[in-house]
Amino acid sequence: MPRLASRTLRMTGTVIGLLVLLVFCLAPFYWMIVSALKPPTAIFNNEIWPTSMSWDSLVAVFSKKNNFGQSLINSIIVAGTTTVFAMLVGIFSAYAIVRMRFRGRTFVLALVLAASMFPGVAILTPLYELFANWGWINTYQAMIIPDMSFALPLGIWTLTTFFKEMPWDLEQAAQIDGCTPAQAFVKIIIPLAAPGVFTTAIMVFITSWNEYLIASNVAISADVSPVTVAIAKFTGESSFQQPFGTQMAAGVVATIPLVIVVLIFQRWIIAGLTSGGLK
Repeated sequence: MPRLASRTLRMTGTVIGLLVLLVFCLAPFYWMIVSALKPPTAIFNNEIWPTSMSWDSLVAVFSKKNNFGQSLINSIIVAGTTTVFAMLVGIFSAYAIVRMRFRGRTFVLALVLAASMFPGVAILTPLYELFANWGWINTYQAMIIPDMSFALPLGIWTLTTFFKEMPWDLEQAAQIDGCTPAQAFVKIIIPLAAPGVFTTAIMVFITSWNEYLIASNVAISADVSPVTVAIAKFTGESSFQQPFGTQMAAGVVATIPLVIVVLIFQRWIIAGLTSGGLK
């Protein structure tokens, strides 16, 4: 009985802790939804759920003045391209760091980690001058290349940690059975690494999707602005009005693609390809 009571107490504490964590994580998103559904005159009411719902803020998001639909397309292009190229480079770099034996390998990983900690504001002015000289202002590549420079350290470090835990005996067995190193990498390593690759891709995509600092300086035109810049440039009915409801509605709309991406990739992660390969 004392063991049962202790186990029940621990389980209850775990459930309460998870509920508190869930509320803490979802409360901001819930308040965004509530604020987006409030009429503009009631935006400052502290109601848990609006007594009168209005779609005015959501309609205003996609008005011709805000051009938010084009901003969503721009963010998809920038974040998607950044994720594809960052993962291609990251997979081969992490594989080479783990499999190749060379002096200074730990120092290389330390440099990669240090690059991810470098403040973006420190290179903002040089990047702007460089892109202005190249004629890259208001172009996608002016956002994709800096996003890759910040996403690659995250991808390489995460994939390196994952590759270290992989059973390399399977790769050697495949080569004994007649596979070339390239065939063993494509047919054995990549399928086994799929959960780690998809997890890293989610983090890289979200990081690129949420980037604002560089995009706000190189994407001046509304035709190439991502959602983060577009939301910051929303205007109210007059020059003295702050469109809080419209910005909240735009935040909800901008979060939906991230939720969809996580749900799609989660199926691959849960599939447990690693356990199938080990069997």
